[in-house]
Amino acid sequence: MIKRKRVISAAVVVLAAAGTIMFLKGNTMSESKYKINNFHNKVLGENVYIFSPEDSPEEVQQVLDELWEQQETNQFGKERYSVLFLPGEYDESIKVQVGYYMQVSGLGMLPTDTRIPALECSATWLGDDSNHNATCNFWRGVENIDIGSNTMWAVSQATFMRRINIDGALYLHDNYGWASGGFLADSNIELMVDSGSQQQWLSRNCEWNSWIGDNWNIVFCGIGRAGAPIGTWPAFAYTTVEATEEIQEKPFLVYKEEEGYGVFVPEIRENSIGVSWKEENNGTFIPLEEFYVAHAEEDDADTINRALKEGKHLLLTPGIYHLEEPLLVEQKDTIVLGMGLATLSAENGNTCMEVADQSGIKIAGILFDAGVEESENLLVVGNEEEKNLKEAPMMLSDLFFRVGGAEAKGAKAENCVEINSDYVIGDNFWVWRADHGDGVGWDSNTARNGIIINGDDVSMYALMVEHFQEYQTIWNGENGKTIFYQSEIPYDVPNQEEWLSHDGTVNGYASYKVGDQVKNHEAWGLGIYSYHRDAKVDLNCVMEVPELENIKVHNICSVMITGNPGISHVINNEGGAAEYAGSLQMIREYAGKMIK
Repeated sequence: MIKRKRVISAAVVVLAAAGTIMFLKGNTMSESKYKINNFHNKVLGENVYIFSPEDSPEEVQQVLDELWEQQETNQFGKERYSVLFLPGEYDESIKVQVGYYMQVSGLGMLPTDTRIPALECSATWLGDDSNHNATCNFWRGVENIDIGSNTMWAVSQATFMRRINIDGALYLHDNYGWASGGFLADSNIELMVDSGSQQQWLSRNCEWNSWIGDNWNIVFCGIGRAGAPIGTWPAFAYTTVEATEEIQEKPFLVYKEEEGYGVFVPEIRENSIGVSWKEENNGTFIPLEEFYVAHAEEDDADTINRALKEGKHLLLTPGIYHLEEPLLVEQKDTIVLGMGLATLSAENGNTCMEVADQSGIKIAGILFDAGVEESENLLVVGNEEEKNLKEAPMMLSDLFFRVGGAEAKGAKAENCVEINSDYVIGDNFWVWRADHGDGVGWDSNTARNGIIINGDDVSMYALMVEHFQEYQTIWNGENGKTIFYQSEIPYDVPNQEEWLSHDGTVNGYASYKVGDQVKNHEAWGLGIYSYHRDAKVDLNCVMEVPELENIKVHNICSVMITGNPGISHVINNEGGAAEYAGSLQMIREYAGKMIK
């Protein structure tokens, strides 16, 4: 726990009594100090920092610097933090640096309601200042805020930049050091975006003056104003989807003068281009008293499930929730929102969360962690036997899954995510069997598959799945759609004999497997990479699909990063071989067969 002076806002007074929260305006620092502390401690907890424009800039910066000092290198630490800025304009001296397990958010209804001078995520901690390696800058996010300067956001997977207004340029790298991202959504950048060395990236429903940079797989979907850059494979690694077919932006915490704190839920948009908030801000404000505010040190599955059963929404404050049974989300339109990368950890081989097949459920902002006892799944959505016709999609936003890395005792899961429901939209997933950290090895952190999708009409924006021991992704449902896919096959395969699919007849397991029975499926912008670190093994192909004309793939590449070769094909038995370090093979269009 960071030792710090508590920075208190004079803008809000909060009274908490007998389960009822009332929000009143405060007059002076002396009058509001105790009551603000009461809100901070009793409602949102010690790991949530709430700043106001009236706070001392020196004290605010001191807290921010202490957070960064602790979290910059805290890759597998247990600390979780949410940093919240009340609406207003902050002193020009303030600079926010975003480390591990930090979520930085504005509390206005619009990003432009809350203006901070500077924010960055840099990448020098893996080496000296000349390294600038961002490939491990995971688990952090920033949303709903205005940044008044050029911004460096050098990140990789399991990060989010949402609903941001940047009065300058956005750099997705630190001095062109390695980077392996990432996700940008519903954001406006006044000048350019420079992706630099980013291996891959998805930008969805954004606006900018221009975009420069490409590497292996850069995808644009629903880009407004200047539009996506002109060009496509093979000259540029750009894939463009003109409009976002259907999306509901992630719910977010807000403060309103009259109503106090609550969660704003944006409306569903169809065939959308550009940001959701520039001209109008359609959606629903839900007062915080309609949420059960959970704390990791106080709550378990019993207390949380009791609140969910009573019809409460769920706000998970920052922390690690050690669960011995799953959280049960059973009622339609329920919101489960995590703050500060709130983490659900399976303690005895259980599932962390089971979601009923109900319309309009929203799960967002959570890290799911496997435990030492093997779980069949970490998250299960719906079941295959009972499916309901939904009035609105189920939304799954900023969900991250981890098997191993955090504990020396290792971790195990058969699979991380199973989606059985129809009409589900996923928006920014990283599903990861750890390739580094504690308790990592072929027989230590075991997991066959990353995600299995059995439901029909499931769409995924930014699906990233890595290092599982068999198929990374299995898609059995009809009418599935993926816009941007990133994957690495396992580094630690011990030998070819242990890594054979199809009853031992095919070398390796494709990353993306579309079930043999599927008739309709479509995917845009896929980058799948190999680093055979521990043995000389071959992967027959990176994607395996039925040979039908309604199985369509637009722009897929296989890359041999380094190590022992190789990858023989791209899709099924088509496409060239990636046989040496740095080699790349691509298929631009596939519809039952390679078209070009």
